[in-house]
Amino acid sequence: MNSLMKSPLAPLEQIKVDSRFLRGTIAEGLADPVTGAIADSDTKLLKFHGSYMQDDRDLRDERRKQKLEPAYAFMVRARLPGGVVTPEQWLALDHIATTWATRGLRITTRQTFQWHGILKKNLKSVMQAIDAARATTRAACGDVNRQVVSSVNPLLSSQHQVVQDWTEKLSAHFLPRTSAYAEIWLNGEKVADSTQEEPLYGNAYLPRKFKIGIAIPPVNDIDVFANDLGFIAIIENGALLGFNVAVGGGMGATHGDDTTYPRLGSLIGFVTPEQLISTAEGVMTVQRDYGNRQERQHARLKYTIDHRGLEWFKAELEQRLGFTLQPVRDYHFDHNGDRFGWIQGEDGKWHLGLYIASGRLWDEDGLQLLTGVREIARIHKGEFRLTCNQNMIIANVATRDKAKIDKLVAQYGLDGYKQQSGIRRYSIACVALPTCGLAMAESERYAPELLTKLESILDTHGLLNEPIQLRISGCPNGCSRPYLAEIALIGRAPGRYDLRLGADFTGRRLNIVYRENIAEPEILQTLDTLFAAYAAHRLESEKFGDYLIRSETLPAPTQNLIPIVLEAATQ
Repeated sequence: MNSLMKSPLAPLEQIKVDSRFLRGTIAEGLADPVTGAIADSDTKLLKFHGSYMQDDRDLRDERRKQKLEPAYAFMVRARLPGGVVTPEQWLALDHIATTWATRGLRITTRQTFQWHGILKKNLKSVMQAIDAARATTRAACGDVNRQVVSSVNPLLSSQHQVVQDWTEKLSAHFLPRTSAYAEIWLNGEKVADSTQEEPLYGNAYLPRKFKIGIAIPPVNDIDVFANDLGFIAIIENGALLGFNVAVGGGMGATHGDDTTYPRLGSLIGFVTPEQLISTAEGVMTVQRDYGNRQERQHARLKYTIDHRGLEWFKAELEQRLGFTLQPVRDYHFDHNGDRFGWIQGEDGKWHLGLYIASGRLWDEDGLQLLTGVREIARIHKGEFRLTCNQNMIIANVATRDKAKIDKLVAQYGLDGYKQQSGIRRYSIACVALPTCGLAMAESERYAPELLTKLESILDTHGLLNEPIQLRISGCPNGCSRPYLAEIALIGRAPGRYDLRLGADFTGRRLNIVYRENIAEPEILQTLDTLFAAYAAHRLESEKFGDYLIRSETLPAPTQNLIPIVLEAATQ
């Protein structure tokens, strides 16, 4: 086990160890009617159950003046492996949004739903409703393996199902075994002896969150290299041969701390489907045993690898596996975005890709997006698929049913993708204010205003329909994966952002800081100048990020994927 665990534990590590496998005093806190909050130590444990305690920051100052406690409420996140949802599940999850939550259903960048504004008194009812919908919130957050994501590639219908099956197996394998979840939320019987409940995680669980994703080339719609552990499906002649393995991806960083940084995953080899779960377990247990448990900002797998060396990591992994990873197989990615409109899969079924601004499905400001999808769910015979770009697909539609779906899509304003600009369709924004406690600047609420202004500039340069990636994050933690966008805004303070530029369109190159701590006028002026140059001097089919590198507007990237592929893996 990690030698760091022998040292005095950091406070959060001690909370986990003392929690009796994630029980803490959560149940007692939920029963306290005096406050809308729960104890601080329990908020740390609550994440493992799929929920964060938040307060409305728009109301914080006024409530302080009135000597009231903050307007506490809870965010709840579901665990939906691969983002696949049946119509029946959709209706049940929609009911939660309209009964207990505020601001509708939100599709996350991890291919699942989260709900905001849930009061403490309703939290247990929400958890039970999610369980009744044959879903869970268990391990949707916290220092465990979280939501397992996978590509939504409707063209490869048969292989999508194969990969989805593996996604669900991985998700189930890494679920915590403690019965605390059932005890607290589902009225399960308490276990008298709560020791030895986590044979995989141990009583301290992981040093930090752990993310797994599976990509199906040629689409990298999950940004596979942003995951702690990424698998790239290798398919030949319709058969799944196995997976390339990438380790050490991660988006989070801290302003002013150069020891923290985003990192692309490193390719270390290839495994067969039968070796997939053991490989994933091996990677995760290396991180469990050697990850930093004293400095939380350095606790992700990327730091474990960089501090000890990629060669060391691969050797340690292979020792645990008892076999040698095969050389990396050839693959190709076209882009890391989503497809919109109707697409016919190889099985003859149809799939309709819809753009959902910041993933927010709600009825407000003249929109009826939540109602619209609800009505579709009532007649749909296939499934829904959520994407890591906060969009959705109405999947597996028979030809005879297309017209009915189209009618409802148009009726409720879900057909915006038909006329939206290239930059809008490829935009992502995190939640940020008012609910995220880490947000330094606006993101989701600012995106529509910023996009309208950028569209005006792009139109003057003949670039309105050009696909350009824009991602906005309210802080450097990077939930919107901003470091993999051609254009990214990273919040510094209210109204001020770092402007980062130069990622590629396939998710294989990080962007870099171009301007620090600037406000909207400078952002718009800077991008106006760059768009003008791009329109005048780009090569045929050249993407914006690639142009910035080729034209030497930006220096060559210091972390491209190719240099950090192990030589041993490519021989």
